[in-house]
Parts: sequence; structure tokens; C-alpha cells
Amino acid sequence: MQHETLKKLVTGALLVAIILILSGFYIPVGASKCFPVQSLINVIAGILLGPWWAVAVAFAASLLRNIMGTGTLMAFPGSMVGAYLAGLLYRAVKGSGMAKTIAACVGEIIGTGILGAMIACPIAIFIMGKEAAIFTYVIPFIVSAIGGAVIAAVMVTILEKTKALGYMRNLIAQ
Repeated sequence: MQHETLKKLVTGALLVAIILILSGFYIPVGASKCFPVQSLINVIAGILLGPWWAVAVAFAASLLRNIMGTGTLMAFPGSMVGAYLAGLLYRAVKGSGMAKTIAACVGEIIGTGILGAMIACPIAIFIMGKEAAIFTYVIPFIVSAIGGAVIAAVMVTILEKTKALGYMRNLIAQ
């Protein structure tokens, strides 16, 4: 059990490092920018490590990005709720790998794009002193969540077809 925990800790740390390294990457979407890396890693962490470890990865990445000055306090609720729902729905859905992957992606989109964005509003108002309505952050959060979820779905599908995902799971569980 201790070896599995250590392997999950190291895997989580690697995922946090990926977020930090690629956090400046964005895709132009009309007049806005889609920052998909956090959502991509939320789905991957939820699938590989489970909901609580995915939350820990999201929290650590948000904390480090805030310390480095590249993130905001609003990153905490968005990323953590999305990571949790991605892992939770992945585990909850019975059936094929594709159905489970889609469930994880939907969890990320709802968790980050809608619920996390709505939770970010009081943080923006009461802690950061910004004016905002309850749905102010839904559009930017959901654009990034959809972008990351789509990339994650493609990556996980490839990893499943090449049996690499199962191999990674076995390495963590040994």
C-alpha cells in the first residue's frame, strides 16, 4: 500500500510539473484564449489516480501557480471541482473505456466550466475585490474546460488503443 501511495504521489507531482511548464500554452478561440492544460491534466489525473488525488494535483498546481504569479485565486475552485468530478464520474460509469472517458470529460466540463466558475465569483468579489455576476466566469472557464477535455479524450483514446493506459495503471498499482 505504501508503494502505491508513493507511486501516486510521484505521478501526481509529474502531472503538476506538466501543468506548470505548459500553463502559458493557449489556443486562440475567437476573441478569447483557451488555456486547456489544467483541464487536460484534471481528466488524466482523475482517470489514472482517482478523484481525491486529482483534487490534490489541481490544488498543488493552483497553489504553485499563485506563488509564481502565473495564476489567480479563482484557479482553485475551477480546477479542484473539475478534477474531482472527472475522477468521480470516471469511476462511477460502468462499461467501455470510451464511455468512462466521456464521463470523465463531462465531469471536467461541468465541474470546471460551470460549478467552478460559479464558485469563483464570490472569491472574485469578496477576496479579490472585483465586480462580477454569478455567471461572469462561466464562458472563459467552459472554453478552457472543453478544450482540455477534448484533448484529454483524444489522448486517453490513443493510450487505451495502444494499451499504454492499462500499463500505466498497472505500474501505479504494483
